[in-house]
Amino acid sequence: MSSRLPILTAGLAVAAQMGLAQDGGSCAPAPEPVLSLSFESRYKGSGEARATLNEETEAEAEAALKPLDDFIRDLSSALGAMLEKPGNQRRSDANCLIGQMAEWARADALSDQGSETTRLTIAARLAAFGIIAGKALPHTTDYAALDEIRGWLTRRMTEQTLFWEEAPSGAASGNLRAWAGLAAAATSALTGDVVMRSWATWSTAYVLCSANDDGSLPQEMTRGKYALHYQLHALAPLVTAVLILERQGVSLMDQCGRALDRAAGFALSDLESGAKTEAITGQVQSFFDGTATLEDYQLAWLEPYLVLRSDSRAEQLARDRRPLSFSKLGGNQTLLWKP
Repeated sequence: MSSRLPILTAGLAVAAQMGLAQDGGSCAPAPEPVLSLSFESRYKGSGEARATLNEETEAEAEAALKPLDDFIRDLSSALGAMLEKPGNQRRSDANCLIGQMAEWARADALSDQGSETTRLTIAARLAAFGIIAGKALPHTTDYAALDEIRGWLTRRMTEQTLFWEEAPSGAASGNLRAWAGLAAAATSALTGDVVMRSWATWSTAYVLCSANDDGSLPQEMTRGKYALHYQLHALAPLVTAVLILERQGVSLMDQCGRALDRAAGFALSDLESGAKTEAITGQVQSFFDGTATLEDYQLAWLEPYLVLRSDSRAEQLARDRRPLSFSKLGGNQTLLWKP
């Protein structure tokens, strides 16, 4: 019996490295890593104020992004399932999550981004990976895999910091830059990189400080009937980045006359009729013209906002829709940010 112990021990070590769960369950391998990604804008025309969806390019973009977004959704769902367990039962799930992400890191996934639109929009996906890894970090024992993820996200985000130096001026102050700021904040939380944290702080503040006195975000107000939709879409990374940076010792809550509160307040006050946004854009908003429905994921930012600020209106809205989840923010926000 004793002669078999080294073999058994080695087998358990290999199983752990492969992500096999300690409780006897197994961890599926990650899907095939997406190495190359290229798609064009979902919107017709050119310039900064494109506001009409192009159905053909939208379908092409959805198809190109599907393998990546499916993996992120699976990871965020698994993270939520892990967080619902008692703390002492999370290790195998965390090792599985980290192991799957490390497969993409080893393959240097998303290293070939073949269009400007891809580079403009990839940060939302990088943010999800960073947040998920960060939430799994306290529970994993697969530190080698974690280091591979850190290196991978640092490479992708270093590329982003260089790209945004020459990005289109409108995008540079809108929701796409906000997502890049969030991805940088999540990456710096994972790596401790002071330069990355500084870039995240600058990018987030840059978008926040563009807010008008009434809280509307000017770049999102160029989107016609989709303006309120994009105000909400910008708030998701802005609020979450502010919270993640707050936990790294950087506070942006008072930045530019409490711009975050103004931007959140504008959106919350306009959800019943869209009248404020309509007055700015001259168009009935998509939530009120019969073409779109306000979805719970579009309000997932309420959970991190309520960690930052006590707000009865936000609390009531969140309470009626919980659990609030958005895969690009790491999944179930009600679980991720609860005390």
